[in-house]
Amino acid sequence: MFRHVSPELPGLAAAVAGCAPAHGHRPRLRRPFPEAEKTARGRATAPGGSGRGRLPGPPPGAAGSTAAAGRGGAGGAACRDGPYEGSPGRRLPLARPLTRRRSAAQHGSAMAAAAEEAAGGGGDSPSSALRRLRIISGHLRGSPRAPEREALSPSPCKAQGGSDGPASGSIPKKRQELLKWNGWGYNDSKFIFNKKGQAEFTGKRYRLGGMVLPTFKEWIEKTFGASLEHKTTSRASLNVNDVPPSIVNEEFLQDLKATKISYSQDAEDRVFRAHGHCLHEIFVLREGMFKRIPDLVVWPVCHEDVVKIVELACKHNLCIIPFGGGTSVSSALECPEEEKRTIVSLDTSQMNRILWIDEKNLTACVEAGIVGQDLEKQLAESGFCTGHEPDSMEFSSLGGWVATRASGMKKNIYGNIEDLVIHIKMVTPRGIVEKNCQVPRMSTGPDIHHFIMGSEGTLGVVTEVTIKIRPVPEYQKYGSVVFPNFERGVACLREVAKQRCAPASIRLVDNAQFQFGHALKPQVASIFTSFLDGLKKFYITKFKGFDPNVLCVATLLFEGDREKVLQHEKQVYDIATKFGGLAAGEDNGQRGYMLTFVIAYLRDLGLDYYVIGESFETSVPWDRVLDLCRNVKERIVRECKEKGVQFAPLSTCRVTQTYDAGACVYFYFAFNYRGISDPIHVYEQIERAAREEILANGGSLSHHHGVGKLRKRWMKESISDVGLGMLRSVKEYVDPNNIFGNKNLL
Repeated sequence: MFRHVSPELPGLAAAVAGCAPAHGHRPRLRRPFPEAEKTARGRATAPGGSGRGRLPGPPPGAAGSTAAAGRGGAGGAACRDGPYEGSPGRRLPLARPLTRRRSAAQHGSAMAAAAEEAAGGGGDSPSSALRRLRIISGHLRGSPRAPEREALSPSPCKAQGGSDGPASGSIPKKRQELLKWNGWGYNDSKFIFNKKGQAEFTGKRYRLGGMVLPTFKEWIEKTFGASLEHKTTSRASLNVNDVPPSIVNEEFLQDLKATKISYSQDAEDRVFRAHGHCLHEIFVLREGMFKRIPDLVVWPVCHEDVVKIVELACKHNLCIIPFGGGTSVSSALECPEEEKRTIVSLDTSQMNRILWIDEKNLTACVEAGIVGQDLEKQLAESGFCTGHEPDSMEFSSLGGWVATRASGMKKNIYGNIEDLVIHIKMVTPRGIVEKNCQVPRMSTGPDIHHFIMGSEGTLGVVTEVTIKIRPVPEYQKYGSVVFPNFERGVACLREVAKQRCAPASIRLVDNAQFQFGHALKPQVASIFTSFLDGLKKFYITKFKGFDPNVLCVATLLFEGDREKVLQHEKQVYDIATKFGGLAAGEDNGQRGYMLTFVIAYLRDLGLDYYVIGESFETSVPWDRVLDLCRNVKERIVRECKEKGVQFAPLSTCRVTQTYDAGACVYFYFAFNYRGISDPIHVYEQIERAAREEILANGGSLSHHHGVGKLRKRWMKESISDVGLGMLRSVKEYVDPNNIFGNKNLL
């Protein structure tokens, strides 16, 4: 029904429901591409170089490798003479194993080990380097493992001559081999109604796989007025005859072939990269086809390949749209219908390696195409993590996180993406932009990184990112708290933020989302479990007097040093008690986190039964959280009624991130669209009204989803006329011929 939904506590719900160089600080643009220098004045610079250059100066004492030994090919991009171990201020060769790395034989399958640990809560484990993946990978159960690779081993930077073999990461080059072409996630994973009319989740990748959800059918019928007898029809497969033809500049194609960079004009490859995961994009795929899609897909395997592609695009005046994980929910990947030039989708998925790890400075240089699950898995093999966990981390990429200013659920400890980034390398039509050193902070005017972060593919392609890493935490513990009402819960989260004692993650769901969690509770496995649920229900509703139709729940995740975690846990629960909160157990918190990764599949099921829905988010000051939540939910209900929606919609929210000065709030809404001739138009009108209500109540345009094309109508209101003009000026200088012409933001 909706993307990025994370209802919490199905277990608890069941209990109550039913009742660089060391010197210099100068940012630089290196080697401008000749064609990019053509301006309105008709001037052009003298022909420049290829844009290749050495990797930015390594941080002292780095424990990794030469930046890309043996990989640079002609021009030797990112190549350094490999210093020797122990030399101060030098990086260790990648070919030399790190002291903290474990072999596959030593730690076994990370996913399998995590799955076995997941059921055990937050206790100690000898496999500390994989503890960090206990849940993010623990929801997988016996999933096929990606081909083995040396996470920190160098490989040549040369195109693969059109090879269509699988990628070395979890997501293959031919994404349709693994992922749905017209829905979310893996082909073998989805919610269905079985022959008995019961909901279940298919596949074995997630812990919920194969489990029956006995109350979900009743919930969806009661909430939306939906019926299993009324099912929509959608195309089972892509009809290539419906796909717009590929229109490619032939001179460009000949030049591209000479580079040996892999490319495709295949219809499926092009359609897969023509969209993200907005509701209207998926609806179009189920019912028809986009009017404009990429004409060509290219797969660079390193920074140097991207340089060549951008050079050719400048030479032949093409349009490039960067593609990372494809999880955008802002229409950022849609091709402008009026674009007449050849559109090239630059897929970064084959740029998926960790180039080096610096143990002394706790940093790692990583190619921008790596997806979140692969980044964490590879770092864990060396005993490290980033701590950055957006809900889409299975499929979203590091470059995408940078381009959209992403946020993760554990930002309270690890920070948002802007807090994690040390260095960014980006290829633009003007040349390569990067800082000349890798330091924690600089005072050299406006931070050049903040021109890149949030640029959403309008300025260039992020190719390499140096990020902060941390040792895998030795201890994790989940928890949950039930509050008598949403107001008490918000007040508790405000106090936790005020005292700066927020755990790694703390999320508060309202009652509607709490009831949704109950509907997703798997079938009870034993009489004893059912008995315990009954005791919880009696204690919370009868003894404590909580109304199951009003209460709300917060889920918690603590991690770090064991002793400090236990102290931290006590502090948070003591605060919760002052606001009427009751501890509700570790299992509920752990289940809520596990559901984060499967709920996104529900939207596809909803579309099968005339239910459409989506999520959107904002950030807001603390003193306006309650008013904003109430007013936006009421506005959604009112708009649905005015637009002729026959059944009352689901309108719910959660407070999902806390800050000193405010919070991030997610809203979810869905409705039954039977009898509506143009449901997407109606939905977009309602969402637009909800966004206007958010802005009127002091909320931001977006906390982390980004702007794209979906929300850019409000950019002037959000950042002022002058602010918008500043962004336009940067765009005009960096990309005077609009090579990166996706039309996001501006």
